Amino acid sequence: MEIRLEGVTKTYRGGVRALDNLTLTIPRGMFGLLGPNGAGKTTLMRILVTLLEPTSGRITIAGIDRLQEPHRVRQIIGYLPQEFGFYRRLTAREYLDFAAGMKGIRPAERRRQVDELLSRVNLERDADRPVGGFSGGMKRRLGIAQALLGDPRVLVVDEPTAGLDPEERIRFRNLLTELAGDRIILLSTHIVADVESACSALAVIDRGRLRFAGSPGDLVGRARGLVWQLTVSAREFERLRGVLRVVGVRRTGDAVELRVLSPENPLGQGTPLAPTLEDGYLALMEGIPA
Repeated sequence: MEIRLEGVTKTYRGGVRALDNLTLTIPRGMFGLLGPNGAGKTTLMRILVTLLEPTSGRITIAGIDRLQEPHRVRQIIGYLPQEFGFYRRLTAREYLDFAAGMKGIRPAERRRQVDELLSRVNLERDADRPVGGFSGGMKRRLGIAQALLGDPRVLVVDEPTAGLDPEERIRFRNLLTELAGDRIILLSTHIVADVESACSALAVIDRGRLRFAGSPGDLVGRARGLVWQLTVSAREFERLRGVLRVVGVRRTGDAVELRVLSPENPLGQGTPLAPTLEDGYLALMEGIPA
C-alpha cells in the first residue's frame, strides 16, 4: 500500500504555484513531510484528502485514482487539519458520536468505535467533559480520534504538534507511532524533532518543489563533515555571527560555544561533531556543499 504522486502541480489564481511538478512515493508507516511555512505542505494535504483539486498531475492512494474516484478515497482516508474546530459545549463523547454520524457509521457500531477511540487516545476519563475546557494537547488527541473513525487505511495530519508543550508533543508523537503499524500516516510539519523521533522515511519540499526524499539517516548524512564546535569569546561571537552559519549557541562563563555548519574548519579551530537530522535539513535548505 502506498501513495504515488506523479507531476502534481497546483497553481492558484494570479499564477502563484504552490506545488511544482511534484513526484513522490509515500510508503506504509510513518512518513514525514518537512518544509518551512509556505512550502506547499498544506496544499498537498488538502489535495490528498479531496478538499482541493490539483491543476495537473496524477495521484493514486492505495491503488485508487484520486482524480477519478475521490469518493472512494474519502472512504479510506482520515484527516486532522492544522486548524481544527470543535463545538465547545459538546462533550468529547458527544462530539465523536456526531462526527461518526456524519461519516455514516451506524448507531451500534458508532458506540463501539467511540468508546474504543476514547480509550485509545487516553481520553476515557474526560469523555463526558465539554470540549471547550480541554487543553491544546487533549483537543489534538480528540482530533486524531475523529480522524480514526471508520478505521481509515490512510491518516493525514497537518502540523499536529504546533503549539503543544514538550510533554504533550512527545505523547502525541508516541500515539501516532502506535497507530502506524498497518496504515500510511503522513505527518506534515516544520518541526524536525517530530520527524526524527517517529518517521522511517521523509521528504522535504520548499516552494512547492521536492528537495529530498529518503530515510532520516540519508538526510543526516547530508551534513556529514559539515558540523563543527567552535569556542570563542563573547566579543568574537558578535563579530563572527554574521560571517559563520551558526546553528547553536551556548554560553559557558566568559566563553561562547558555537555549533557551526561549514564545509571547512571554521577559523581552523573547530572540532568536528556528529550531525543531527536538523543539521542535515539546514544544510540541504541552505545549499551548503558537502
